[in-house]
Amino acid sequence: MYYNPYGYYNNDPYQTIRYDSYHSNAGDHWYRLPDYGPAPYVVNINEATLQNNAFRSALWTGNHLQLTLMSLNPGEDIGLEMHPNVDQFLRVEQGNGVIQMGTTNQSVEFQSNVMDDSAIFIPAGTWHNLINTGSTPLKLYSIYAPPNHPFGTVHTTKADALAAEE
Repeated sequence: MYYNPYGYYNNDPYQTIRYDSYHSNAGDHWYRLPDYGPAPYVVNINEATLQNNAFRSALWTGNHLQLTLMSLNPGEDIGLEMHPNVDQFLRVEQGNGVIQMGTTNQSVEFQSNVMDDSAIFIPAGTWHNLINTGSTPLKLYSIYAPPNHPFGTVHTTKADALAAEE
């Protein structure tokens, strides 16, 4: 048995559990998947990303970086945003979309189609938006350096994310 810092025992040293913002270890008993940071942690990131159904869920938050899982429904987007002091890396595990980036919110002149296995690098201070242009959920993970969301953030829907920003 392996022990994680949250007191859960698991036969799997890589913590490859069901990731959909909730985890069940006893049939129908569900609880929110915790943010495992800043403790050492290993995960099958592909499996975690594909099984996540929340718009945004922080999986690991440390002092200098953060990993969130995201799922965008068909036609949904992240929303045009800019992080002045945060570099961001996105990795698409499933789906199709368009990434837009630019120097101002009025000028997002860079645009590229993205799909499975696309890696997207967004420098701090760059306006950006990611739009799901496919017919299935766009599954991705995002790495922020430094962290951009509070420890343990879970936004089940985009509306939850927008409400939390206000």
